Amino acid sequence: MNADKLDTHAHGGDYSGTLLDFSVNVSPLGVPDAVRVALSEAVTRADRYPDPLCRDLRAAIGAAENIPPDWILCGNGASDLIYRAALAIRPKHAIVTAPAFSEYEAALSLSDCEITRYPLSAENGFRLDADFLNAFTPGTNVIFLCQPNNPTGVTIPQALLFRVLEHCRETGCRLILDECFLGFLDCPEQFTLRGKLPDFPNLLLLRAFTKLYGLAGVRLGYALCADAALLEQMRRCGPPWNVSELAQAAGVAALRESAYVDAVRRLVSRERPKLYADLSALGLRVIPGEANFLLFRSPAPLSDALRERGILVRNCGNFHGLDDTWYRVAVRTEAENRRLIAALREVLCEKRNVL
Repeated sequence: MNADKLDTHAHGGDYSGTLLDFSVNVSPLGVPDAVRVALSEAVTRADRYPDPLCRDLRAAIGAAENIPPDWILCGNGASDLIYRAALAIRPKHAIVTAPAFSEYEAALSLSDCEITRYPLSAENGFRLDADFLNAFTPGTNVIFLCQPNNPTGVTIPQALLFRVLEHCRETGCRLILDECFLGFLDCPEQFTLRGKLPDFPNLLLLRAFTKLYGLAGVRLGYALCADAALLEQMRRCGPPWNVSELAQAAGVAALRESAYVDAVRRLVSRERPKLYADLSALGLRVIPGEANFLLFRSPAPLSDALRERGILVRNCGNFHGLDDTWYRVAVRTEAENRRLIAALREVLCEKRNVL
């Protein structure tokens, strides 16, 4: 099977072995040491059922986010909460951007929801603009947006987000804003809508420990919303004990790791522009993303040839609005990024010589 063609798994990171994985956008620094210790200690409690309400974890998140614990719902990763939100709200009509994370549509489809895709154009750098407000209809119940967007890494201007949020309130629509990659931005506090929660109970924010703390295998995310009734309904739209004892312990420990977060942010801030420049120097069309990954377009297929060289990248052909010529790569350490660029240079040279 051609690796540039999508299989039934819709995301990166679906390969085991010794490949250097640029297909998933998790911290290149691995699991924080204190979190490893917390996970090890939590194993001794694995014979007990976890707290179904995640009380200690919600208290820790509330202290970190400066919001009441009652406004927090923890889940088995942000994807779990996406599905719970769709099942709790059961919208009749929803709007998503294209390209965007595919699980928004997958979750909405479970409630027989009519989905409108709002196209983001490559010519405009995949940026959301004010025309998005014209996509609303009187029957629109839910808007899914991502800040910064996946797979483009492009942020939405705060002024426009405020207008969308106001418009949602005026029309009785809920805005679900995925902020899972927010922590990788240079100045994340300038892009979050967390401060709007008290005045906008129609706003639901999604966060995750998956990316920033390298905890993809642990599965831990949380939702923030001033509408406690919605969070309770979301909690009921799935099985109990969905957040394990190990995940809860990892989350509490991770929230203390401010130095680790600073180190990750510095690394990404330093390496992203270098990786952007190196990819551009190879003649690739690169989108100037602001997160811990970059989207680029290649004139030749890359996945198979790179995998032969021990490197896995994310082909984006299954994203609505993209095709098989688009690829996403994570920003990793300097040495790993150099290895990617060297391999890409070899592959592109070979293919140009063949042509």
